[in-house]
Amino acid sequence: MGNMLAINPNIGYVLSMGSGIIYNKSAFKHGFTEADIEWAFLHPICNGLLEEYENKYLLIGFDTRGNPIEVMYNRIDEERVNVFHAMKCRKGLLPHDKHNLL
Repeated sequence: MGNMLAINPNIGYVLSMGSGIIYNKSAFKHGFTEADIEWAFLHPICNGLLEEYENKYLLIGFDTRGNPIEVMYNRIDEERVNVFHAMKCRKGLLPHDKHNLL
């Protein structure tokens, strides 16, 4: 089954983690914490601009327990991002064997 989201991995965004992350309340809707989201930014599997959007990025990384999560964010400027969504990573976005990611 193909990936439903088109990601341009050449336009990823990595923070220098001074924590330049601003959180919308909606980022915590699925029970993930600031620590989980920051950990995902530090341990990304992939990170890129969603091709059909001008400023909407998808990062797939690991939470503090080692589980894959997906994080959606917008760039505010060169130093900060606005995270508005975090949830358990959908199976269609991961390779079949998550051990191949390590």
